[in-house]
Amino acid sequence: MSSRGEVIAAAFKWACLTELEAPKPGNVHVFANGHRMTVDEFASSAAAAAGPLTLPDASVGARILRAVEATFDAVGANTNLGIILLCAPLAAAGEAGAANLRNSLGNVLHALDVEDANLAFRAIVKAAPAGLGHSARHDVFASATVSLLQAMTEAAERDRVARQYATDFADIFQLGLPRLEAASRLHADTKWATLMTYLGFLAEFPDSHIVRKFGAETAEEVRQTATRFRTSLQTAEPLAQHLPELLAWDGALKAKGINPGTSADLTVATLFAWRLQTILPSARNSG
Repeated sequence: MSSRGEVIAAAFKWACLTELEAPKPGNVHVFANGHRMTVDEFASSAAAAAGPLTLPDASVGARILRAVEATFDAVGANTNLGIILLCAPLAAAGEAGAANLRNSLGNVLHALDVEDANLAFRAIVKAAPAGLGHSARHDVFASATVSLLQAMTEAAERDRVARQYATDFADIFQLGLPRLEAASRLHADTKWATLMTYLGFLAEFPDSHIVRKFGAETAEEVRQTATRFRTSLQTAEPLAQHLPELLAWDGALKAKGINPGTSADLTVATLFAWRLQTILPSARNSG
């Protein structure tokens, strides 16, 4: 692996492990496992996926499929499909070495082809995310007939991960990164900045993973609760005083099987993009 590839792989692992440190209600984190998954499984998944995801000169579709396969080899389960789908284009953009990470990402996304879609479809079918079913158009169980960008654009209204492809990762660059940077200036402990980024996503729009599994009404209830927490934490110092409340909500969500997985995936992608902009000299003026 090239030195740049090694740096990008380390940034990906850092993003995954940093996200696990934050007490994100409803998700697996160091304070509590959940949904029949453990912190160790997520850490092992990050380590397994990092190499394939950042393989130099590999296509985005190949990165996605190989990273999903490596994850299954390591833990035998789908722990990180959304993370991989979001971070594969970011890794390719970081590898390109352009002066602006988002511009480079746009070039990567618009170069995606039908083979990228076929490989990504195979990865999605293997991961079998909750709520995956057949679609009238661009069904992942069939051979692709359009590029991966076109397929993701078709799904953008119902899936927030897919929406990132259609918008040049607008939620990451316009919502996630500004919030992470603002929170990092206020909180020296990265776990609290990560939590605020996560709550920002969860409060901004209904989590599409919850919508897919439990419906729009439940997703909206979770969004409203996240809004209340975000508001109270914005004025709280130290944030640790809210940890019991956060963990109580965390337990309640997990007891019902509710996992705001899309918001967690977006948080990892935000951390990854932030790290790339920080450690890759050519990407420091991105945004």
